Amino acid sequence: MNRLSIIACIILTLTIGGCATTGGTGGKKTTAKKQQSILSMKNNVLSDLYKLKPDVRAQISSAPGYAVFSNLNINIIFASFGGGYGVAKNNKTGKHTFMKMGEVGVGLGLGVKDFRAVFVFHSTDSMYRFVEQGWAFGAQTDAAAKASDKGAAVGGEITVDNITIYQLTESGLALQATIKGTKYWKDDSLN
Repeated sequence: MNRLSIIACIILTLTIGGCATTGGTGGKKTTAKKQQSILSMKNNVLSDLYKLKPDVRAQISSAPGYAVFSNLNINIIFASFGGGYGVAKNNKTGKHTFMKMGEVGVGLGLGVKDFRAVFVFHSTDSMYRFVEQGWAFGAQTDAAAKASDKGAAVGGEITVDNITIYQLTESGLALQATIKGTKYWKDDSLN
């Protein structure tokens, strides 16, 4: 195994293992605290999105549901790895479904990017498929250069399969053009 493969395996392990958690200070959190941490992240991301795009508030409130995810993505030359966590909310029932995510991709890229994604489901079927099957595959081209409140981020908005997706870059420095497979799944430990 060459050095690049070893480094990629280590980073993938750290990314998927470390980023698919809800953060914390090293101790075990109770289920309720983990859920609250994710709900707090969701509220903060929505607040940030509403500041950038105030019309999205009405779109989300009239939709059958939505989901919010926090993700860390690492690009090393020809490989991209990422992981994160989030929550989907059914607006009709008020039920939250806690979820995880992981992604692997190939293409040109270099850097690390911490971003948030908001999925707005325009049909009950698209929301059900996302929560129950949770698989998305697509191409991504973006550039991000941001640290704290400094820098700028090129995020995006796209509509696919009756789902509008908004991406907000939290921090990071990345330049990438990759094809990724992303898997979203229910977090059995939190539901």
